[in-house]
This record gives sequence, structure tokens and C-alpha cells, in this order.
Amino acid sequence: MLHTIQNAAMAVTVDSLGAQLMSITAAGGMEYMWNGDPAYWKGRAPNLFPYVGRLTNDCYTYGGKEYPMTRHGFAKLTEFSVLDSGAENLALRISDTEESRKIYPFSFHFDISYVLEDNTLVILYAVENRGGETMFFGLGGHPGFRVPLEEGKAFEDYRLTFARPSHPCRVMLSENYMVGGHDQAYPLVNEVELPLRHALFDQDAIILKDFERTVTLSAGAGSRGLTLSCPKMRYLGIWHQPKTDAPYVCLEPWVSLPSREGVVEDLSQQNDLISLDAGDRYENRWTISIF
Repeated sequence: MLHTIQNAAMAVTVDSLGAQLMSITAAGGMEYMWNGDPAYWKGRAPNLFPYVGRLTNDCYTYGGKEYPMTRHGFAKLTEFSVLDSGAENLALRISDTEESRKIYPFSFHFDISYVLEDNTLVILYAVENRGGETMFFGLGGHPGFRVPLEEGKAFEDYRLTFARPSHPCRVMLSENYMVGGHDQAYPLVNEVELPLRHALFDQDAIILKDFERTVTLSAGAGSRGLTLSCPKMRYLGIWHQPKTDAPYVCLEPWVSLPSREGVVEDLSQQNDLISLDAGDRYENRWTISIF
């Protein structure tokens, strides 16, 4: 089911399947989100939980037992229930079930809230550990944005501009899209800019760490664009379908990484996952502002 919230500056539509963002439009009608054309990528903005990326052999271990898990976890394929809904806010939830515990043996609530504040969409992820033992999980967003946003502009006119000078590192992936075990410096133009071109993604996603947590997508002064801010996310994935001229780019704030190449991960030992004690609640807030 689709749900729409709006204010004077913007309207946002969310699908209860996966709690996925489907549309962000400005008051004048400009669409910012990718349309899900399957010729390039049928997704729009999946929410990644309880794992980000791929697992070696599509499985992991926990407590000496092996569990299956497909890429990016199961939340993106799960119907969320509505917790709260207003003109400018929407909160949705999934919880563990008998079926979910066959692939993820924890008792949890996973809530996603969307709130409009002027021209900004606030996204709040909240995970509650309802069980009696420590819970381990990965988490992230995967929104895709139209590029170009305006008529008369090309993909290559756009750039990512970080809010302050920084010297990020790129987490290198293997041919199987697993963590390869080494990082490389990833210099930015003038320490702040990453010009877009399709060939950037020929080897799949660019995953940055040690990056400035606020980044703007635009074609420069006077153009329409958006700013993504993710202060509590450790990594930023930048992606479109490899070796194509796909007219979108995904800006993916993550707290954790995919599996290491050749390693069937023990969920309790993967050091970048969130560990949440019994009865505790974890929150992570990020935002998308349009202009």
C-alpha cells in the first residue's frame, strides 16, 4: 500500500512493502527519486536490514548454527504495518515472526519513521531488541536519485560536493562484491568534489569511509539538487548499475559492510555490526533535503 505525506515544500510517497521511498517531489512537481525502470534497476530506495550487502555463500553463522540470508537482508521484501500516520509523518514497523527466526534468530522491532520538516525529509531507523540476548545487525539506506534532474543537463554535469574538505578511503570489493581486505585513498577534487561519470561504477559501488557526513548532489550553482546528511553512518555507498548509462545515482548511508571475501561470517564476530543488548533500543537519524 502506498502512503503519501506532504507539506508546503514537498510530498513523499512510501510503499508499505519494505517501507520503501517511492517518490520525493518538490511543491512545483519536480521528482527527485529514481523511477525503478527495470531496464537499469527495479529498486528505488530499499531499506537494508538486518544485513548490508552480500554474505559469502548467502549464509552466516551464529551460536554454532548456520543461517541463510540473501543480499541486503529481508526487510526490503517484508510488508510493514503502520504505527502512526499524519499529514507530515509516517511510522512503520516489522517484527520478528516464526518465519523470520528461521533466518535471523532474534526477537526485534524494526521501525522506520518519515517526517517532513520544511524542505527536509527526516528518516529515523529504530531497532529494539525484544529478546534475552545481545542482538547483532547491519543497517543502511539505498535511495536512488534521478540524474539529470533538469532538462538540458547531462549526467556528467553533476557532482557530489561534501560539506567540508575530507580525505576519504575507498573500501575495495572483490570480484564477488565482498570486502576485499584493503582500502585505498580516494582523493576528491579540491578535497570536496566527486564529479559523476558512468565509468565510475564499472567495478560496482564506490564505498567510502572516513568521509564528511553531509554531501550535496547538484550540477553546481543555480541548479536543482539535494543534500543527504547521515551523521551516524560509518560508510557511504555510491552506485548505479555497472557498465551502463543509467540515469540515476544511489547515495547509500550504511552502518556496516558486506561479508569479507571467502569468509562465512559469525554474526557475533563481525566487528562493524551493531550489537544491541537485551531490552535496548538503537536509533539512527538521517535526512534528505531538496532544493
